[in-house]
Amino acid sequence: MKKYFKHKLKDLIVINKIVTIHYFEFDKDFSYDFEKHNFWEIVYTDKNDLICSTESGQTLLTQGNMIFYKPDFTHAHSADGKQKPKVFIISFECHSEAMHFFEDKVITLTPEQVKYLYLILNQAKLTFDIPYSDPNLKKMKILPSPTLGGEQIIKNLLELLLIDIMKTQTETIQGNNTFISEFELGNKLIKDIKILLKENIYSNISIDYICQKTHYSKSYIFKQFKKQTGKTIIEYYVNLKINEAKKLLRQNVYSINEIADKLCFDTPNYFSKTFKKISGITPTMYKKMNTKL
Repeated sequence: MKKYFKHKLKDLIVINKIVTIHYFEFDKDFSYDFEKHNFWEIVYTDKNDLICSTESGQTLLTQGNMIFYKPDFTHAHSADGKQKPKVFIISFECHSEAMHFFEDKVITLTPEQVKYLYLILNQAKLTFDIPYSDPNLKKMKILPSPTLGGEQIIKNLLELLLIDIMKTQTETIQGNNTFISEFELGNKLIKDIKILLKENIYSNISIDYICQKTHYSKSYIFKQFKKQTGKTIIEYYVNLKINEAKKLLRQNVYSINEIADKLCFDTPNYFSKTFKKISGITPTMYKKMNTKL
């Protein structure tokens, strides 16, 4: 009897839940207040322009472009007062690592990718009772007689759209797709955390603050940071402080007590113990070895 190998297929992107699917034709004076939610939202301008506002400023989303809002990212939309924008808005829950690729991105869709949007909308109309142009819709109701397999088709089409966008954005001139590793996909998050830690080296920073700034949960950032750096966030932060302490000791401007205070260690004694644990010698010995008499 022949033996066959069963290849376990790897999922790059898995949509866990669909929240809403909209196709809007907004009035030229349309404006929607700031909001944020714990799921992804993608917005595509099918006709005319849409003003997308965030805490950091405004982006003019021109016809043919799609913007991606990650979970817990504050945003708002408005028309420009001159034209009526027509937009697709799809919100969904997805926990796949690959979704980091879409953070802070505005992407021009190809005609083939736009077709996915229309296919998703058509399946949504056959599956859900969707009021036309209702930006306040919070829950889509299943039709009394929905189309067979409609929910799965919507899920599959959205996954295919996102994967196709990734492929298009990372394809080389030779046509070979650049492999995007999980490390690369999560690299931006780790860089953002490192920047926050460095910016707060002369103060204290809480994990809650990091979560608030990066828009990720504690468990997620703990796992990703340890995975990519080999250290916990606290270990990395303390090492940053000790490296900064070494620089200050070499400058020979501040006393050890002053350095401990500047770097927000609870006591000079705790600073000295931490310094020795990481460096193998006390701050006093380090200073003697690295400063001129």
